[in-house]
Amino acid sequence: MKGIIFNVLEEVVARQFSRDVWEDLIDNAGVDGAYTSLGNYADEEFVSLVTTSAEVLGKTPGEILRWFGQSAMPLLATRYPYLFESHRSSRDFVLSVNTIIHPEVHKIYAGASCPFFHFKPSDNGSMMMAYHSKRKMCMLAQGFIEGAANHYHDHADVHHRECMLNGDKKCLLEIKWAA
Repeated sequence: MKGIIFNVLEEVVARQFSRDVWEDLIDNAGVDGAYTSLGNYADEEFVSLVTTSAEVLGKTPGEILRWFGQSAMPLLATRYPYLFESHRSSRDFVLSVNTIIHPEVHKIYAGASCPFFHFKPSDNGSMMMAYHSKRKMCMLAQGFIEGAANHYHDHADVHHRECMLNGDKKCLLEIKWAA
């Protein structure tokens, strides 16, 4: 996993809680804690930070991932405004993740391992998003979707129809957007 994810997690924790809380999480997780944005780090370090955060903050790991995704979006929009400026809604932004967002991530962070999402419109006007990754971080994806909705001042309801965390082969998220 690229260091930028760790850097953003650090910033989110420090802003919402404190720098001391971040240092405590690093100590309790038993990880190094020194992350460069271009560096590569074991997924297990991120998982350890998420698990420790969940224990310390009284949340589930899924709730921590979702919160992180929601909270990270404003920071990402500030750091990379050009990724956001060409989109008029969170729906447009989310649908561009495979064709614009992740290719840009690869330009900035060579070697980044980004998931690929499959999108399919549903008969009821919602969008079905299939996610498959060995990382099983569908709750992070949900948080990013909700964070994008907040950024664009619209609303997205996300429901997990299938989930790898429940033994399914993929995660299938149903997204309903409302202005």
